[in-house]
Amino acid sequence: MTTDVRNIDTALASIAEHWQPHRLTSVNDYDVKVVKLQGEFVWHTHPDTDELFLVISGELTIQLRDRDVVLGPNDVFVVPKGVEHCPKAEGEVQALLFEPQGTVNTGDAGGERTSELRELD
Repeated sequence: MTTDVRNIDTALASIAEHWQPHRLTSVNDYDVKVVKLQGEFVWHTHPDTDELFLVISGELTIQLRDRDVVLGPNDVFVVPKGVEHCPKAEGEVQALLFEPQGTVNTGDAGGERTSELRELD
């Protein structure tokens, strides 16, 4: 956890790759992550935790098995624990994620898109 002031725009500007979450800060047992998204991710669930998405810029579609949820700038959506979902972004999206520490980005799916949480420089 950092005790320094962090700027979301500066943090996002330092990220080059899509689907690579970086820790902005931590609050209690939760990580606040910044991430850039583009394209379609993988279908997955987080069996033990909800996942909060806050879109900073762009348009993010969170595909659920029964509907699509479309988020624009400043929109927030919580995927309940155990709900299968697949984020998709036609253009680049910048977002914040709020998840318990240790939450894996690909949930129960694993695979090549699994990324270790990175620290900001």
